[in-house]
Amino acid sequence: MKEQLTEIIRKVYHKKNRNLFTFLTGAGISAESGIPTYRGVDGIWIKGTKFHKPEEFGTFKYFKENPEEVWQYSLFRKKMFENAQTNESHHEIVKIENILQDRFHLITQNIDNLHRRAGTERLYEIHGKAREIKCSNGCKGIENLPAEIEGKDIDEDLTEKDIELLKCKECGNWMRPNILWFDEYYDEKTNKKFSSLKMAKNSGILFIVGTSGATNLPMAIAETTLKYGGTIVDINTEDNLFTALIKEKKNKIIIRETSTQALKTIHKILQNIAEE
Repeated sequence: MKEQLTEIIRKVYHKKNRNLFTFLTGAGISAESGIPTYRGVDGIWIKGTKFHKPEEFGTFKYFKENPEEVWQYSLFRKKMFENAQTNESHHEIVKIENILQDRFHLITQNIDNLHRRAGTERLYEIHGKAREIKCSNGCKGIENLPAEIEGKDIDEDLTEKDIELLKCKECGNWMRPNILWFDEYYDEKTNKKFSSLKMAKNSGILFIVGTSGATNLPMAIAETTLKYGGTIVDINTEDNLFTALIKEKKNKIIIRETSTQALKTIHKILQNIAEE
């Protein structure tokens, strides 16, 4: 596997066209930081959710009917994200970016901000940013979540001040987190849909790290890379929907290691090639 990986990395590194190195990450890369995966048994939606499935609770429809409940949960997650520390996988990706510079891009489905905190700069957050808000009624503009609004414990309610700050100044409706919910569609403004697909088209290698392919834009990114001759490197601890996509393809490498182990190998290979 290492020889095959070295060969394809060297080939793309020396190419003139379609020579981007793109990384696509998901919840698995943040599990080491103590953030529960989205759909895993440890990822159950906790406060006030009545143990709904994420696909029921994590919707714009549910927010419209239960805005305070969703905001309580969102602020509980905010505290979890802020208390989490970046891990080795995040830092290995930064080292890889430092070698590749403008030929590196990271597409993440995570809204926890850990990649940015680790130091990644060339970053597309395709599921939005939990640290931003926008009007649920469609008033234009995306704002930062007010600094006065703090993360919550599981049993902590919104304060009157929180509620005041979470209402739109233009129309008085609730503001909402600037993230993608299950009943919404990817766009360019929040989700970088077209930029991500263009990047995939020009990627010599797409490294898929810690994600199963359960949402449609990541799958479209992988399909686009394959269509234009790029190689998919599937780095996960078990088979997933991406594995099914690439199993009959020639331009693929499947790695069943932790993200940290695999990323350390990739970093070392790139370092050696850059010094040749």
